[in-house]
Amino acid sequence: MIRYTLICDNAHEFESWFASSGSFDEQAKRGFVTCPVCDSAKVERAVMAPAVARTDRGPRPAEPAPEATTPSPAPATSPAPAAQPAALMGEKEMAFRAMLTALHEHVAANAEPVGKRFAEEALKIHHGETENRAIYGEASAEDAQMLHEEGVEFLPLPRLPEGRN
Repeated sequence: MIRYTLICDNAHEFESWFASSGSFDEQAKRGFVTCPVCDSAKVERAVMAPAVARTDRGPRPAEPAPEATTPSPAPATSPAPAAQPAALMGEKEMAFRAMLTALHEHVAANAEPVGKRFAEEALKIHHGETENRAIYGEASAEDAQMLHEEGVEFLPLPRLPEGRN
């Protein structure tokens, strides 16, 4: 198994394990390797230092296997160790997610949700068939292409990363 440090086209770094170098190349070519932050399939290997075992120091002594003992319950007077926070993202990624969340909240507070009727409502507004107002909803790629060709101004909202979980 090989562990690679990978980087996507949006500069997110992450690690992944592969059976071989060829396995990574094949999976990346087929679009199976994606960034866990932004879901980009444009991923490549980052520069990394190899972990090489030193042989000039002689063999390392084998570490003893842990004994299979049943843990005894902690005394009632000793506090349990406090959980430590784990950083899964850097400050830039957290700030970016906060901006995306604020954008979604702003749109939800200031526009009318029209759901899957977005393309239909956007066309009616564009052609003056209904009042001009801010709307948001869902559109297929074909609907978005049609709206673009009609000259309708719209802005796709990036999905919040939490929505993928």
